[in-house]
Amino acid sequence: MMILETMLANLAERGNLQADVARVISRLALAAVSVRGIINDGALGAAFSGKRHARDGGDTQYNLDVHTDELFLSAMHKCPVALYATEELDRPVRLDPKASLAIAIDPLDGSSNIDTNVSIGTIFSILETVPDADGAADADATFHQPGSAQLAAGFFIYGPQLALAGSWGDGLRIFVYSARQDAFVQIEAQGAIPRKASEFAINASNYRHWDEPTRMYIDDCLQGANGPREKDYNMRWIAALVADCYRILIRGGVYLYPGDARAGYTQGRLRLVYEANPIAMLVEQAGGMATDGERRILDLVPSALHQRTPLIFGSADEVARIARYYADPGAIGGRAPLFGARGLFRV
Repeated sequence: MMILETMLANLAERGNLQADVARVISRLALAAVSVRGIINDGALGAAFSGKRHARDGGDTQYNLDVHTDELFLSAMHKCPVALYATEELDRPVRLDPKASLAIAIDPLDGSSNIDTNVSIGTIFSILETVPDADGAADADATFHQPGSAQLAAGFFIYGPQLALAGSWGDGLRIFVYSARQDAFVQIEAQGAIPRKASEFAINASNYRHWDEPTRMYIDDCLQGANGPREKDYNMRWIAALVADCYRILIRGGVYLYPGDARAGYTQGRLRLVYEANPIAMLVEQAGGMATDGERRILDLVPSALHQRTPLIFGSADEVARIARYYADPGAIGGRAPLFGARGLFRV
């Protein structure tokens, strides 16, 4: 089995830009091992000492969010990184202005799971910088590139295993950290995400707030073998994007976080630049699809660093079917009027 550092050494041989990407991923991996140690200490460590405050948009910031962000930022000081953009700060941090790369990161995805010992993670996206007139990295131009411009993306998941799911454009690779070898070791090569799904992940408590296409899709799934889908579905929801994505990468399924009618949720809640884009790259590299319900995520052009988006990803056939619910639900084959009139939750 190949270890991450050997694979990154091979990547570095492809050219200077790829060598810079390899160096950044290597440093991120070292920082992730440190984060894992802090998480393993749990409430016995100072980083778990509680919440700080609610950020703009209503997200709660925990001490562990801030501490993790500081660890990754420190790691990037030793890399060819010009700009470090994070969920924890309004504006990017400027590092080496002439460096080739920029990184956008959610240092601790799934913060609401901290107190309950459920999987959390770190999501990252690596972009080539766009220079300004003086040759220094232009922050807005760099982070307003579409997700298709990503050089690499991935996430670390801090669960029963510390794992890395990553891609630098030539397929999905999954590594598990071995304490015995002190290295990330690639697990058996993953095939494509199955095109069809029998599991969906969504926060069903928000049903009353969803738009009609989302309700109709979930209603049809919940009808099971006797409904228009003619098979039974399982529902999974971990409330950590990395955990739900990791499960889908391993065994298929579909994930939905739509926009809804609540204040602040009309454009979804997930951030396009450092959550949806890296997840979409991984999913597509594994043969799946990622959309906002209608448009490919990687085609969207961000207008702001912290821009939000709906996100639907997973098994390609299922994501494509969901898009048809948004475009023209009446045209979906096998959907009888009986199932459009009343859903499990509707009266």
